[in-house]
Amino acid sequence: MGLADRLTLALGSGHLSLPEEGRIAVFAPRAGTDLSALPRARVQVITGFAPDFGHFTAQGYDCATEPEGRYGAAIVCLPRARPLAQALIARAAEMSDGPVVVDGDKTDGIESMLRALRARAETGLPLSKAHGKIFALAPGADLADWQSPGPQAIAGGFVTAPGVFSADGIDPGARLLGDSLPASLGAHVIDLGGGWGYLSARALERADIARLDLVEAEHAALDCARRNLDDARVHCHWADATAWQPGTLADTVIMNPPFHTGRAADPALGRAFIAAAAGMLRPAGALWMVANRHLPYETALAQHFRRVTEAAGDARFKILHASHPSRQRP
Repeated sequence: MGLADRLTLALGSGHLSLPEEGRIAVFAPRAGTDLSALPRARVQVITGFAPDFGHFTAQGYDCATEPEGRYGAAIVCLPRARPLAQALIARAAEMSDGPVVVDGDKTDGIESMLRALRARAETGLPLSKAHGKIFALAPGADLADWQSPGPQAIAGGFVTAPGVFSADGIDPGARLLGDSLPASLGAHVIDLGGGWGYLSARALERADIARLDLVEAEHAALDCARRNLDDARVHCHWADATAWQPGTLADTVIMNPPFHTGRAADPALGRAFIAAAAGMLRPAGALWMVANRHLPYETALAQHFRRVTEAAGDARFKILHASHPSRQRP
């Protein structure tokens, strides 16, 4: 569905055409997106999201986190975050000698993006299918002012980047968890899905931490974390937090897990984080996590830990403390 339907129909009907030579950059496709309408040998998938990078690499696609050289054409899979979407389209226009195809669902803002681009550049007629649209920009569109400004400073002395979680400021749930962490977390701490590093920074206030592993799937967020955490104890890992494994089991895992897939709430993501955390901990290890109050994580915690309590909270968030994992990594 989605891109595969629209792209196949647009190419097959002649609504869109791609050059017969030259590489084709595909920006930010999600795992499971069908790219079979494109010549695989000419495609380079460009994504900074580790699970998507791994998915397309396993399928035999050439993958990169940033564009490499010039392209004969580019395809942008529109993300939800408007600043990130603009930056991707601007980068595609800059790097492509041919058309830039933009595809997206209505819920991701494809219609407003089409209107914005029509005011800036020559665009072909859109094709509508499967609750979305696909259209092409003619070569040479000047969208330099849409380029990403790169890491930007926010309150607290941190830097973030467009499109990463809590790019405009410290997430209030993460702040509550940071304020609720105990005086000692043990020598080895893992920040699972650590983003740009706020929770790690709060944990590192403790001198008894000897090693902190920050695991984050978004390449841009991890780059910010490296800037924010100038500490020799920190080891950053670009990886899917639900699949990554530490070299040695940890004393504590801290996390503010994601709970959305697109616009829909998906508590299964948080449950996957909980299961992964349990497998990373020592027999007496502990998990500290924050969650929106309405999310039902207590059942999953009880399945993976012998002790579960709500340690703090307010009307919006709850701080959950679980210890003594009942299922250890093989």
